Amino acid sequence: MINERWVFHENAEPQDQGNGVVRRVLAYNKDLMCVENSFEKGAVGALHHHPHTQITYVVSGVFEFEIDGVKKVVKAGDTMLKMNGVEHGCVCLEKGILLDIFNPMREDFV
Repeated sequence: MINERWVFHENAEPQDQGNGVVRRVLAYNKDLMCVENSFEKGAVGALHHHPHTQITYVVSGVFEFEIDGVKKVVKAGDTMLKMNGVEHGCVCLEKGILLDIFNPMREDFV
């Protein structure tokens, strides 16, 4: 729920995105959104772009990311900046969790 001060993980509704990806929308307001994405090994975040600036923090696992045509392998503790409009996607090499921060919020996620 927008502008909710306390968002407990157990209350964040898991949204099955199919093919081994589960999304949980966490705290957000109109300017900022935090989203957790859990990936099974082999799951794909298809190449896409959107008009939001996005930072992704790798909580756990190993992923091959492609950002603006450049591919790199990232692991827990790594972060990536994706400016608005830049094409990006990933393949999960080892089961893990990504934490995405968006500016502004992703209205299409709620």
